[in-house]
Amino acid sequence: MTNPGTIYYIALAAVLVIGTILGGGIVFFFRYMTINRQLRLAQRKAARVIAEGREEARNHLNEAKQEADKVRASNENEYRQRRGELQRQENRLTQKLETLDRRLESVDQRERNLVNKEKEIDSVRAEVISIKEKQLKQLETVSNMTTAEAKQILLERVETEAREETARRLREWEAKLKEEADKKAQDILSQVIQRSASEITTESTVVSVPIPSDEMKGRLIGREGRNIRALEQATGVDLIIDDTPEAVTLSSFDPVRREVARIALGKLILNGRIHPARIEEVVGKAKEEVDAAIFAAGEQAAIKVGVQGLRPELLRFLGRLKYRTSYGQNVLDHSIEVAYMAAMIASELGANVTVAKKAGLLHDIGKGIDREIEGTHAQIGADLVKQWEKSSEVVQGVAEHHLETSNTSLWGYIVSAADAISSSRPGARRESLDSYLKRLKALEEIADSFKGVEKSFAIQAGREVRIMVKPEQVDDLEAMRLARDIVKKIEEGLEYPGQIRVTVIRETRATDYAK
Repeated sequence: MTNPGTIYYIALAAVLVIGTILGGGIVFFFRYMTINRQLRLAQRKAARVIAEGREEARNHLNEAKQEADKVRASNENEYRQRRGELQRQENRLTQKLETLDRRLESVDQRERNLVNKEKEIDSVRAEVISIKEKQLKQLETVSNMTTAEAKQILLERVETEAREETARRLREWEAKLKEEADKKAQDILSQVIQRSASEITTESTVVSVPIPSDEMKGRLIGREGRNIRALEQATGVDLIIDDTPEAVTLSSFDPVRREVARIALGKLILNGRIHPARIEEVVGKAKEEVDAAIFAAGEQAAIKVGVQGLRPELLRFLGRLKYRTSYGQNVLDHSIEVAYMAAMIASELGANVTVAKKAGLLHDIGKGIDREIEGTHAQIGADLVKQWEKSSEVVQGVAEHHLETSNTSLWGYIVSAADAISSSRPGARRESLDSYLKRLKALEEIADSFKGVEKSFAIQAGREVRIMVKPEQVDDLEAMRLARDIVKKIEEGLEYPGQIRVTVIRETRATDYAK
């Protein structure tokens, strides 16, 4: 007999199985209903999208039809307009043809009239010729002279009178033109001189540099004079340290070197670190600053005069004139002055003012490198300008401004006149300064002509020449012989007051790097 507890558990298990089956069926039913509902929603959404797409397609189709109707209407309107225009042109052409036909008929009538008149004229001409021949025969009979003889005598008399009258008129015109040209030239030059106000030259070969205290003088000299020697060798400038309070003096005939030394010395004094290596570094930076200043000076000169379109190479050569003098006159200021005056002269003559101004500004550009290239500064400058300037008139003005060429153009005369006005005014130049610069240049050229010379500097106002030689080419004994040979050549080739000291410096450097 079965245990009642066992029956209970069996019944409970059956109930659980039945409940599980019923629960699963209920879940399955609800999931089926949910999926069925989502399917219906998707079908309705798809139907709605299809309906919207059809509606949008109908709208686009209507818009396309409307646009096509507009285009067709526009084309028809344009066609009607063009057809009307062609009709009007055809009417005008027909009218012109009718007018032309009428004019041709008028021309034909005039031509017939002219033919009749020509016949009448021929008849009259024949009658005149007959009368003329009868009169000539009567004249020959009266004068006992043929027509050819009479013509020859008459032509000779007329020719003689015409030649005398022409010569007299030419002399009168030549004298009048010369008088007017002289008067016009005087008026132009006087106006140019009156309109130009320039400073009197004040060029100097020395410059004073202020220092904070006299103690700085000792630091500039350095131990056993090594600092001052390094500075003078690096710049080629004579550094004068005397009893002048709180100031030292830089002396050099070359203003570019003097400017480099002034800038370098100012930086050294401001920084306070003064030794040979530092001096070389500062001098190198000072040279870069001076190069930049040279380009800026050329650019400012072109802007000041109003000359545009100059190439940077020409501006750089032009800026070098800031540090060049001619008979004591600053060449860059002189070039600016000549540009203004050339423009005034060209304006009075009715010539191209722009060309005259540019030629006047560049006329002395060859002086920036005439110490490096053989030839006159006018020819050197013309060759320079020709490389970067397209205007042949400007090149002519530069090449001809000293009237050294066989043929001189208008631009050569204009620039020459402006150059003469600028350089000949009172106080413009000092001939002694130019002679002094030539002597210093000759000193350096003599020293540079010897083998083994690396650099040479004329200092102490031309009383000393310091020569840097290449140590690998010149030994100590050769340096002594070199100094003696240079002295002999200076004595033979130059005239100079007093005496000139020649110092040959041979320096060997050893450099290594700690790593």
